[in-house]
Amino acid sequence: MAPSGWGGGYDELAATCARFSGGGAPMSAAPALMIQGAGSNVGKSLLVAGLCRAAVRRGLRVAPFKPQNMSNNAAATPEGGEIGRAQALQARASGRAPHTDMNPVLLKPESDRGAQVILQGRRLATVKARDYAALKPKLMPAVLESFRRLAQGADLVLVEGAGSPAEINLRAGDIANMGFARAADVPVVLVGDIDRGGVIAQLVGTRTVLDPADSAQIRGFIVNKFRGDPSLFDDGLRAIERMSGWRSYGVAPWFASAQRLPAEDSQDLLSRARAGRDGAKLVVAAPLAPRVANFDDLDPLAAEPNVDLRLIRAGEPLPGDADWIIIPGAKSTVADLAAFRAQGWDVDLHAHIRRGGRVLGLCGGYQMLGRKIHDPEGVEGVAGTVDGLGWLDIETVMSPDKRVAPVSGRHIASGAAVSGYEIHLGRSHGVDCARPLFDIDGRAEGAQSRDERIMGSYLHGVFGEDAFRRVFLADARSDVAYEAQLEETLDALADHLEAHLDMSGLLALAAR
Repeated sequence: MAPSGWGGGYDELAATCARFSGGGAPMSAAPALMIQGAGSNVGKSLLVAGLCRAAVRRGLRVAPFKPQNMSNNAAATPEGGEIGRAQALQARASGRAPHTDMNPVLLKPESDRGAQVILQGRRLATVKARDYAALKPKLMPAVLESFRRLAQGADLVLVEGAGSPAEINLRAGDIANMGFARAADVPVVLVGDIDRGGVIAQLVGTRTVLDPADSAQIRGFIVNKFRGDPSLFDDGLRAIERMSGWRSYGVAPWFASAQRLPAEDSQDLLSRARAGRDGAKLVVAAPLAPRVANFDDLDPLAAEPNVDLRLIRAGEPLPGDADWIIIPGAKSTVADLAAFRAQGWDVDLHAHIRRGGRVLGLCGGYQMLGRKIHDPEGVEGVAGTVDGLGWLDIETVMSPDKRVAPVSGRHIASGAAVSGYEIHLGRSHGVDCARPLFDIDGRAEGAQSRDERIMGSYLHGVFGEDAFRRVFLADARSDVAYEAQLEETLDALADHLEAHLDMSGLLALAAR
């Protein structure tokens, strides 16, 4: 019998876990190094991306890896699976296509206490946190299998931890930090964030609470996000080395251009929110509901100097001067629709449309704009039907069958090429689907109202295409080459780390 709180798919999940059992701990076929953090949001993802690009420029075949990630900002892989957005960026930095082995366990929160489990790219079940703790040890063989496959095709595997190993209450059955590092025998470098203060306590305190065997797996540390002259912290480095017994691999100064790279965490997104950009020709407002997903769809708009992108938090109204309102994706459409209404944003949206404003719903936002959302199997919770916002003449039927696929095609109105990916539960149909936005390999995709001012689409990542973005922005002149900008930023990040970290020492540690 499935434990209390497990969603549908427990039996399949147990069978899948059993398929990996008995494999033992694989030895890496390539040097590997794991970057763990003394806390959350210390910059692990960015450091791994920069180290990937730096190692590639030294002529190495590099693969990024994160055993377990928790994020609603996912990316589709060519084989039709999904991984965390940060691993997709790290894959790009490595010059590789993203692959499900790069993030074998992905947790996508659906509520405050439950999350969808993605194993090697495939949705299996929704579990409560307490039940997931019992499941974790069963996932380790699959994690090690993915790691082994990556290592067989690389000269270096750069591994990112999750959260912090200092969370010793989570150590039993751990697959994200020291549990993985010791099972795969991968050396660890611990990262502290000096910008939030107390970095000496972060690093030395982590050493103090760790089990001795876990502590021995850590070979050094990095101090990240330093503002000012790094040499001013020389005494601090010596103190950490003396009290921890670990060696320093350097101090990485604050990298201001990090905001030009896709964010994985919604808190990172909020930190980039801005309003009142001087001289902007177009105001775009995006309400952020509690379970917002794939919010990096907005990054290319944030890069536009003539666009004032306003990210609207709970408690804030939708601005009356917005030209566009974009409703981003949602991990739980029905729950975020209820939150949308609770904020009064449905009233603000009505006023926006009456003023002649335009609206685009992406994925979950597209579903919210319809007349009805049917969930006969209770995929998102309680089975039933709820009223949508009613601005598109469509209805959506939820089902456990998830569509995950990279796609490409053209924008029907302009002929501009588009590419992106779909990750969603549910299918939408209705009168307004007869006015699609895109032609995806001969398949009509999206919907528009009769006056073409209200639109919806399942296509994520579409604003990354410069030609389509210019059409969408119309009066706001755009000359940003977004993809080229990402590449330039990754190169600048690699230069930054090469200048301030002991890169040769880190590579030697990985080779051990």
